[in-house]
Amino acid sequence: MRRTRLDTATKEFDPPFAVVDLDAFDRNATDLARRAAGKPIRVASKSIRVRRLLDRVIERPGYAGVMCYSLAEALWLSDQDTSEDLLVAYPTVDHAALRELARNDVARARITIMIDSTEHLDLVDAALGAHHPDIRVCLELDVSWRPLPFVHIGPRRSPIHTAAEAGTFAARVVKRAGFKLVGVMAYEGQIAGLGDNPPGQPVRAAAIRVIQRKSGPELVERRTAAVRAISRVADLEFVNGGGTGSLELTGSDPSVTELAAGSGLIGPTLFDAYQKFHPEHAALFALPVVRRPGPDTATLYSGGYIASGTPTADRQPSPYLPEGLKILALEGAGEVQTPVVGKAADSLRLGDRVWMRHAKAGELFERFNEVHLVRGDVVEQTVPTYRGEGKNFG
Repeated sequence: MRRTRLDTATKEFDPPFAVVDLDAFDRNATDLARRAAGKPIRVASKSIRVRRLLDRVIERPGYAGVMCYSLAEALWLSDQDTSEDLLVAYPTVDHAALRELARNDVARARITIMIDSTEHLDLVDAALGAHHPDIRVCLELDVSWRPLPFVHIGPRRSPIHTAAEAGTFAARVVKRAGFKLVGVMAYEGQIAGLGDNPPGQPVRAAAIRVIQRKSGPELVERRTAAVRAISRVADLEFVNGGGTGSLELTGSDPSVTELAAGSGLIGPTLFDAYQKFHPEHAALFALPVVRRPGPDTATLYSGGYIASGTPTADRQPSPYLPEGLKILALEGAGEVQTPVVGKAADSLRLGDRVWMRHAKAGELFERFNEVHLVRGDVVEQTVPTYRGEGKNFG
């Protein structure tokens, strides 16, 4: 029984605390590599935020490189020799980090920053001055679905949507001194990050499946054309695409050389909403029972670890073990207390643990300085999170 195993492994620790079940984590890593079907996976660090876990994944067959969410983070990971291939997935306007990148020869060879406009190039020039050394850059292509004028389905990311726009911008980058265009990223968020089987929402599920079925072929065709246009002016080292939710589709695109994934290693609640794959729940956190205000009710300490995104119920943490508990709709998860209700609450006593799951993967680890790595019924190691190493990248 998993609850007994976790309680036994962590009996010496006072909650709240976070754990990662290494057996589940490793099985998730194996399954992601299977779904990638031979294409290397770049690990999305925002979904991990624990260096020891990043190291663990990168060492496995089928994984290569890190997709960072901050240039400052990429510089730090380079200093720690976490990887020699660090792609910053979001544009940076951090002048101090850019200056550090320019003066650090090792980091500059390892790190690629994201661009999607000449304004990004201008900003780098303004931060570094004239005649700065070559900065490796990656062009981000928007692969949202636009079936009709003024209809945009997918994340609001790059302004570069068509193959012609991509080719024109790539030519401008190549002509600019101080930059080396080495990659393309095209993230299909309407597939990779949008579950096609949201629980209890059959109409929404049907609509999402139609969107994904129709947008998939269009994005493969457009991405292929865009990569072809860019390749006419630049020697690309990589074309990155996808995410945990779209490994099969993106891996079938011949223009893509590598995939990206991170959440599938952790298995947060938002990834329960997919039909075709089911990551194990590898990361959990424990909250203590501090009150028994009435029948079928227990109050937990803390727990209001709300995930980013739309302010909807699916961003709240969820009780996991013991089974049969739920959060009160009118109170939710709070900064100092979280009431849970259900028949299972009657068996809980003060000091007992309730095991919880978070809605988004890496954001959980912003709440804790350390995480206990559990194998079986033993804590194999306790390691610092980014936060525990004194790092906060926003």
